Amino acid sequence: MLELNGIDKSYGTRKVLDGVTFTVGDGRMTGFVGGNGAGKTTTMRIILGVLSSDAGTVTLQGSPITAADRRRFGYMPEERGLYPKMKVLEQIVYFARLHGWKADAAKKNATELLERLGLGERLNDTVESLSLGNQQRAQIAAALVHRPEVLVLDEPFSGLDPIAVETVQSVLTDYAAGGAPVLFSSHQLDIVERLCDDLVIIAGGQIRASGSRDELRDAHGSTRYELLLNGDAGWLREQPGITVIDFDGGYAVFEADSAEARQQVLRAAVAHGDVVSFGRERTTLAEIFKEVVR
Repeated sequence: MLELNGIDKSYGTRKVLDGVTFTVGDGRMTGFVGGNGAGKTTTMRIILGVLSSDAGTVTLQGSPITAADRRRFGYMPEERGLYPKMKVLEQIVYFARLHGWKADAAKKNATELLERLGLGERLNDTVESLSLGNQQRAQIAAALVHRPEVLVLDEPFSGLDPIAVETVQSVLTDYAAGGAPVLFSSHQLDIVERLCDDLVIIAGGQIRASGSRDELRDAHGSTRYELLLNGDAGWLREQPGITVIDFDGGYAVFEADSAEARQQVLRAAVAHGDVVSFGRERTTLAEIFKEVVR
């Protein structure tokens, strides 16, 4: 478990992080979202030891993070760090060697990883000859080639087409499934919502919300409910304690002033015919994000 507790950071009189506290669980994909300047990159750099905090602690499995611990991290910075004149395979092998891998093992693992990321035909091309999307894939390979035990990735999906996004998602999911805590930032909220187990929302250097997707939906989600019947739902307007928001034949969206009123709707729906679906209106991460940061 990677845990941040009470992290503060200021530049002169400007406070950029204020009591940042959250946890990245073992084997959990944690999405870190916020607007430009919210504090995501600064937080990640403090986790990696690139910056020091003014207050607070960062721990791994309950202990302060050491230099040896950080050698087991995989980090993808916001500013990309590949050497443009080097060949792709040569470069990824080099990064593995920096982490202590022997030459043959480094080459084997780098080759397999690049092939999985869709760069198998570009191993001997220079980085500068790749498209921006393929350079992004190579940067991801650089972060993963030494098989890190913790992943911290700053905008890993930036510039990727939908097929590449699916490929990278698969690779990252496998790392989490192997027990690694995975923290990544992204402005692409649809990807975060689809991929992550947990979410952390930051604004103005403060954590505004954190928890699993279901927890955030329970805390910040819609209070409306959806009903779909094999028949007309017009009777819903006559139900006590119910306000109909939207209605179309057998489909209705409504609010209930109590749990009993909501349950009465379900009982009445069953009495009127076949219930196709009944449940809380789904709230997107984008909607939750707008609510908690405003």
